[in-house]
Amino acid sequence: MKIIKYFIQAFIIYTFFILIKILGLNISRKLFAKIFQIIGPLIKSEKTINENLEKFLSSYNEEQKKNIKKTMWSNYGKTFVEYLFLNKFRKDNSHINFKGKEVLKSIINKNKPVIFVSGHFANFELMSMELTRETINLATIYRPLNNLFLNPFMEYVRRTYVCRNQIKKGIAGVKDSINYLKKNYSIALMIDQRVSEGKRLPFFDQMALTTTLPAQLAIKFNLEIVPIYIKRNLDDSFEMEILKPIALDRNEDLITQKINTTIKLNKILEEMISRDPGQWIWTHNRWK
Repeated sequence: MKIIKYFIQAFIIYTFFILIKILGLNISRKLFAKIFQIIGPLIKSEKTINENLEKFLSSYNEEQKKNIKKTMWSNYGKTFVEYLFLNKFRKDNSHINFKGKEVLKSIINKNKPVIFVSGHFANFELMSMELTRETINLATIYRPLNNLFLNPFMEYVRRTYVCRNQIKKGIAGVKDSINYLKKNYSIALMIDQRVSEGKRLPFFDQMALTTTLPAQLAIKFNLEIVPIYIKRNLDDSFEMEILKPIALDRNEDLITQKINTTIKLNKILEEMISRDPGQWIWTHNRWK
């Protein structure tokens, strides 16, 4: 039954892709922003989204929460469309305003890997793409899609236009990450999703399973952790910001370093989400 379900999903999505290529980027963005606002709540749990919003935005009224959800689904739809135009973004830089280039230049000049971290904001794929366009040797950790008919296409797109070096999430991925670091490659990963092997640490004043991998890698190889933020503007251009690197406190023991560094990353993620809540994907059951 699951195979049939995945096949039907893939058939619908590939049909949408054909329509998108026919209509072009700008028209498709507008169309699928509306489509996702309608079908999104039917596909993803509205209950989970509302519970997440309540944890973070208890002081917001219902109209404000409604606007956040509308913006989120609109961004979902536009990002869906943009997967078919990543080759255009790869060749052009008119779509993005880059902040913090001096931080990136410093990283390049040091010729030492770092751990880039972020969350699912705006079109999150563009962050790794822009890093590789700035001649950063990079490998990115990703979670494969469950749908076996769609995942090969997504992997192809990511390897071709986003970042050539893709690391599959999991135990094997940790080993691959270490191998890439030893070859002087930086690692990029998202830290905003719940991971079963993570530690329960505060996130918006609630305990949430959180990945400690960035801290572990930074401690093991004495590396800096560099947060990145991206947002979508009203005209569908983007602003990407490289924040100041986080250095480890070597006066702490290794376990305390790992925990305190991870808590610090959660705080940075909170600040990013608070800038513009509609930019973040609220569909993940982060606090389960």
